[in-house]
Amino acid sequence: MSDNKQVVSVLNDLLENSRDGEYGFKTCAEQVETASAKALFTSRAAGCAEAARALEAMIRQYGGEPADGGTASGALHRGWVQVKGAVGFDSELSILESCEKGEDAAIARYRSALKEEGLPADVRSLIERQAAGAQKNHDQIRDLRDAARARS
Repeated sequence: MSDNKQVVSVLNDLLENSRDGEYGFKTCAEQVETASAKALFTSRAAGCAEAARALEAMIRQYGGEPADGGTASGALHRGWVQVKGAVGFDSELSILESCEKGEDAAIARYRSALKEEGLPADVRSLIERQAAGAQKNHDQIRDLRDAARARS
């Protein structure tokens, strides 16, 4: 990677991704009823907020300005979760399935970032840690989804 602008661009993409995750998990926590799902979503929202703060610090360290907000696709996804709740499609299973899709997208963005050539070691390390966190989120949501399917 030849310059800090490219590093900042990669980090800002992941920052938007983290904000999408935070807002998405908060939305899901509001829509589910079981304590285990609420606790997971609330915890993951806090984890995404922490990831965003780490990315913001790294962006500033590389001379950039953190992006505002999340992505348009993230906003659409959160809107879809809210629509499901508003029109009665708010079964925990459907919300868990939606969250799992959101985490699939997050994992894909982290994998894409890790394919970037020449990332500084500190940036790569941060991205790798956060990618592992996104995978953990996905796996926990998948397990809750599987349990919800078994109850159905």
